Amino acid sequence: MAAITSALIAIAGVVLGWIAIEIACKPCLERGREAIDRSLNPDYDPDDDRSGNGRAPLIAPNPSPDTLDSEPKKPIDAALAVPSKIA
Repeated sequence: MAAITSALIAIAGVVLGWIAIEIACKPCLERGREAIDRSLNPDYDPDDDRSGNGRAPLIAPNPSPDTLDSEPKKPIDAALAVPSKIA
Protein backbone atom coordinates (compact mmCIF):
# COMPACT_ATOMS: atom_id res chain seq x y z
CA MET A 1 0.00 0.00 0.00
CA ALA A 2 2.90 2.36 0.73
CA ALA A 3 4.28 1.84 -2.79
CA ILE A 4 0.99 2.90 -4.36
CA THR A 5 0.82 6.00 -2.14
CA SER A 6 4.39 6.93 -3.00
CA ALA A 7 3.70 6.45 -6.72
CA LEU A 8 0.57 8.64 -6.58
CA ILE A 9 2.46 11.39 -4.72
CA ALA A 10 5.27 11.23 -7.29
CA ILE A 11 2.81 11.44 -10.20
CA ALA A 12 0.99 14.36 -8.58
CA GLY A 13 4.37 16.12 -8.08
CA VAL A 14 5.29 15.65 -11.74
CA VAL A 15 1.90 16.96 -12.88
CA LEU A 16 2.08 20.01 -10.60
CA GLY A 17 5.66 20.67 -11.75
CA TRP A 18 4.59 20.50 -15.40
CA ILE A 19 1.75 22.95 -14.75
CA ALA A 20 4.11 25.34 -12.95
CA ILE A 21 6.57 25.28 -15.88
CA GLU A 22 3.75 25.86 -18.38
CA ILE A 23 2.50 28.88 -16.44
CA ALA A 24 5.94 30.37 -15.76
CA CYS A 25 7.27 29.98 -19.31
CA LYS A 26 4.04 30.54 -21.24
CA PRO A 27 5.22 33.32 -23.65
CA CYS A 28 8.42 31.50 -24.55
CA LEU A 29 6.67 28.17 -24.99
CA GLU A 30 3.96 29.71 -27.20
CA ARG A 31 6.54 31.26 -29.54
CA GLY A 32 8.41 27.98 -29.72
CA ARG A 33 5.27 26.02 -30.48
CA GLU A 34 4.29 28.53 -33.19
CA ALA A 35 7.75 28.17 -34.76
CA ILE A 36 7.45 24.38 -34.70
CA ASP A 37 3.98 24.55 -36.24
CA ARG A 38 5.27 26.84 -39.01
CA SER A 39 8.23 24.61 -39.76
CA LEU A 40 6.05 21.49 -39.94
CA ASN A 41 3.45 23.18 -42.17
CA PRO A 42 4.15 22.15 -45.77
CA ASP A 43 2.28 25.20 -47.12
CA TYR A 44 4.38 27.72 -45.14
CA ASP A 45 6.82 29.79 -47.20
CA PRO A 46 9.23 32.02 -45.24
CA ASP A 47 9.38 34.40 -48.21
CA ASP A 48 5.67 35.15 -47.74
CA ASP A 49 6.13 36.19 -44.11
CA ARG A 50 4.24 39.47 -43.69
CA SER A 51 5.94 40.63 -40.48
CA GLY A 52 9.17 41.58 -42.25
CA ASN A 53 11.15 41.12 -39.05
CA GLY A 54 12.83 37.87 -40.03
CA ARG A 55 16.01 39.57 -41.20
CA ALA A 56 15.83 42.73 -39.08
CA PRO A 57 18.93 43.44 -36.98
CA LEU A 58 18.61 42.90 -33.26
CA ILE A 59 20.34 46.20 -32.46
CA ALA A 60 19.55 49.40 -34.31
CA PRO A 61 22.64 50.59 -36.22
CA ASN A 62 22.07 54.29 -35.37
CA PRO A 63 20.13 54.68 -32.13
CA SER A 64 18.17 57.89 -31.97
CA PRO A 65 19.53 60.60 -29.65
CA ASP A 66 17.74 61.37 -26.43
CA THR A 67 14.88 63.71 -27.28
CA LEU A 68 14.62 65.07 -23.75
CA ASP A 69 18.14 66.52 -23.82
CA SER A 70 17.94 68.93 -26.76
CA GLU A 71 20.93 71.08 -25.73
CA PRO A 72 24.41 69.69 -26.28
CA LYS A 73 26.37 69.01 -23.14
CA LYS A 74 29.01 71.58 -22.28
CA PRO A 75 32.30 70.50 -20.73
CA ILE A 76 32.64 71.41 -17.09
CA ASP A 77 35.56 73.65 -16.29
CA ALA A 78 37.61 71.83 -13.65
CA ALA A 79 38.62 75.06 -11.93
CA LEU A 80 34.99 76.11 -11.45
CA ALA A 81 33.79 72.65 -10.46
CA VAL A 82 36.11 72.29 -7.45
CA PRO A 83 35.69 74.99 -4.79
CA SER A 84 38.88 76.58 -3.68
CA LYS A 85 39.80 76.40 0.01
CA ILE A 86 42.36 79.17 -0.32
CA ALA A 87 40.77 82.41 0.77
